[in-house]
Amino acid sequence: MTGRRNSEDKELSNQRRYTKTHEWIAVDGKTVTVGITDFAQAQLGDVVFLELPSPGRKLAARESFGVVESVKAASDLYSPVAGRVTAVNDKLTAKPELINSDPYGDGWIMKVELAGDLPADLLDEAGYKTVTEASAG
Repeated sequence: MTGRRNSEDKELSNQRRYTKTHEWIAVDGKTVTVGITDFAQAQLGDVVFLELPSPGRKLAARESFGVVESVKAASDLYSPVAGRVTAVNDKLTAKPELINSDPYGDGWIMKVELAGDLPADLLDEAGYKTVTEASAG
């Protein structure tokens, strides 16, 4: 069963898109799930607080929608897409550490109803890996 889980993770990671500001998205029809990447959470350290947007808020692509605070720093969060916030992950209010322990699963931040097309500047996994290697080097 472990092999199946890994192949599912691999398949999902191939469907994810990334931004240069370290957010990820997963698209399901017109619904886009947004979170921060494993690289971002590792750079931040232990996440202690998140400021989340209100459902119903309209966002432009690359608009700041909240803040993630860790023991090391506070960083703005940017929406990778334009659209309307349909849900936020309320679990993060009580357990912000989910961002660290499961950034691509239970640590998702918000869901957005996509307005228009996906931005052309989103990266695939290989492109994002290049960005993180440049940042780390």
